Amino acid sequence: ITAHFYLFIYFSISGDLIKKILRQAGFQRVKRGWVWNQFFVLEEYMGSDPQYVGKLHTDLDKGDNAVKYTLSGDGAGSIFTIDQTTGDIHALRSLDREEKPYYTLRAQAVDINTNRPLEPESEFVIKVQDINDNEPKFLEGPYMASVPEMSPVGTYVTQVTATDADDPTYGNSARVVYSILHGQPYFSVDPKTGVIKTALPNMDREVKEQYQVLIQAKDMGGQLGGLAGTTTVNITLSDVNDNPPRFSKSFFHLRVPESSAVGSAVGRIKAHDLDIGKNAEVEYTIVPGDGGAMFDITTNEHNQEGIIILKRPLDYETKKAYTFKVDASNAYLDPRFQSFGAFKDTATVKINVLDVDEPPVFNKHSYVMDVYEDTPAGTIIGAVTAQDLDASSSPVRYSIDWKSDLDSYFDIDPVEGTISTNELLDRESIAQHNISIVATKLNSPVLTSRVAVTVHVLDINEFPPELASHYETFVCENAKIGQVIQTFSANDQDLPTAGQQFSFKSPKEELKNKNFTIRDFGNNTAGIVTKRSGFRRRLQEIYFLPVVIEDNGYPPKSSTGTLTIRVCGCESDGSLLTCSAEAIFLPVGLSTGALIAILLCIIILLVIVVLYVGLRGQKKKETLMSSKEDIRDNVIHYDDEGGGEEDTHAFDMGTLRNPKVVKENLYRRDVKPEMNRGPRPPVSQDSADIRDFINQRLKEHDMDNSAPPYDSLATYAYEGNGSVAESLSSIDSLAVDHEEDYDYLSDWGPRFKTLAGIFGEQSESQSDTTTTENTH
Repeated sequence: ITAHFYLFIYFSISGDLIKKILRQAGFQRVKRGWVWNQFFVLEEYMGSDPQYVGKLHTDLDKGDNAVKYTLSGDGAGSIFTIDQTTGDIHALRSLDREEKPYYTLRAQAVDINTNRPLEPESEFVIKVQDINDNEPKFLEGPYMASVPEMSPVGTYVTQVTATDADDPTYGNSARVVYSILHGQPYFSVDPKTGVIKTALPNMDREVKEQYQVLIQAKDMGGQLGGLAGTTTVNITLSDVNDNPPRFSKSFFHLRVPESSAVGSAVGRIKAHDLDIGKNAEVEYTIVPGDGGAMFDITTNEHNQEGIIILKRPLDYETKKAYTFKVDASNAYLDPRFQSFGAFKDTATVKINVLDVDEPPVFNKHSYVMDVYEDTPAGTIIGAVTAQDLDASSSPVRYSIDWKSDLDSYFDIDPVEGTISTNELLDRESIAQHNISIVATKLNSPVLTSRVAVTVHVLDINEFPPELASHYETFVCENAKIGQVIQTFSANDQDLPTAGQQFSFKSPKEELKNKNFTIRDFGNNTAGIVTKRSGFRRRLQEIYFLPVVIEDNGYPPKSSTGTLTIRVCGCESDGSLLTCSAEAIFLPVGLSTGALIAILLCIIILLVIVVLYVGLRGQKKKETLMSSKEDIRDNVIHYDDEGGGEEDTHAFDMGTLRNPKVVKENLYRRDVKPEMNRGPRPPVSQDSADIRDFINQRLKEHDMDNSAPPYDSLATYAYEGNGSVAESLSSIDSLAVDHEEDYDYLSDWGPRFKTLAGIFGEQSESQSDTTTTENTH
């Protein structure tokens, strides 16, 4: 019989209810082979005997001790043991559910004699039943929290959380309830969630800032007998700006010496604010009135004091006291508390000026003087002035601090304060002298004041001015009279460069220059101005213009520079086209590189054309020579090698000189004849006849207007010993004498102006034309 194991967890559910649930789920009662009574074991068992867990039994066990029960799995043998005969299971030691909540084991019934399994091995679970042995614990405590002061009731502060290690699914062992043990009536806690909130309105930080709240968490739903844990929550009231600044008194009295320096602090006042941080930051302002122009007030960031600062010098003789009001207010305001009233306070400040016997005062903070290095000794280079501003108005005496002028280069008049040189100064040795002048009151010698005097030794003007750079100047051929074609400047090697002034003018001998003149602009620059128009490159390409440059040094220096002006072709708007000399003979508007490229292309095309025409002529000649109507068949066969071209014995050349072969009225083969020609004379072997015949044919071809302008091949059916007619080309045979007027080129615009000038001169200079005879 197959054994079936069922594991039942009994809580407070009755057996009848379990049966009903199983029947509704479709389960049928099946006869069980294994039976045990208990599947739970209590944790923390403290008995002296092993704790009984349950009993295993099979229907095959007849009570004759023939069946042996075995146990395997989690804790088998070490934690759980089984009686092999009865099947009783016991726990050998106390168990803790928090360490391991359940154990999975396997049971089997075997024959005690043969160890043969009587039933298949079955698996079951022993669950450790929880007891309330763990109290709630706050894992994150103690807590720190803050809430703004003056918060309304119910304002959220923080939330605390306690955990219970007991089984939350069994009983109330893990159900926690929160409560406040200490901290009422200021705060409250939600018993279920642990959220802490304010319970008292208008809690003031200035009254009490720190609160310590003790929170308890208790399990078993807070019932009697439950375990509890506590934690501390430290709550701080954060500051809000609910207090305005207040002066400790409404009137402040200060005394300030008239010798106080401008920008110095002459007094301090303070308004106290009960708030902290930025809410306690105070801003001080002087109410416009008596002291607004003389004093200013700032805030010390460390202690929030108001520091009164002197804006202008005090003079006891002019005014002895100042009275003004100061407002103190917060920099950051909270709109919730503005209804309480104005967040500022006002106090009155009175400052009395104390009379002080003061030293003389110079009319300048420092003095700067210049002197040339060759100035004679005893020359006055400047003066200083000091006066006593007190009511006594004591006379002042001047002196030079000897430590600042060890070599006694300078002297000072003790009454007038004029400074003069004691000896010649050398700029190359010392370029700048720094001396200190002391002013002393005559009736109080202990009261003195000092002022620094800087003396610059100026350099003698040694170098004449020069042109600032090499100027590339051009004038357009279409330039107008009075046009500025170039602006130039000058520089000087003398120091300092600042303050140098240059003047520009033409030399006296150049005043009659009819081409250009110099115009000085008065700002260290000048310009070249044209005095005429109609410049032509073909007449004169370059002009040289001298210019005299003079500086304002001591003594003044001058030099003469030369400006080179090139005549260039320009557009009608004055933009530059070209200035190169070769551009006169080249197509206008093209650069030299572009012209070279064009010439190379033309040369290559001419070579190709010549090769092509040569090949065509050779093919045509072969065709004509092979024609039966132009050349008679007269082939002589011989077997021996002749003597060459000069050998007249091996071959009779007379055969080729038969004049009868020449056909009458032989016309040109390259054109269709349109006009009748006269009869031709017979050709004889006489060279004169041949020459006359050729001349006649030449005239016919020259006068034939329908013939194309290229060389044609004419066969005369005669080969002589040598032609006395020389070249038969007809390229230059027709000579036409004519002259052409190129004035129309001037109407084509500025780009063809240069070309019109070239051909215009050629047409004027040529009186006749050459004629070239062309032979075909």
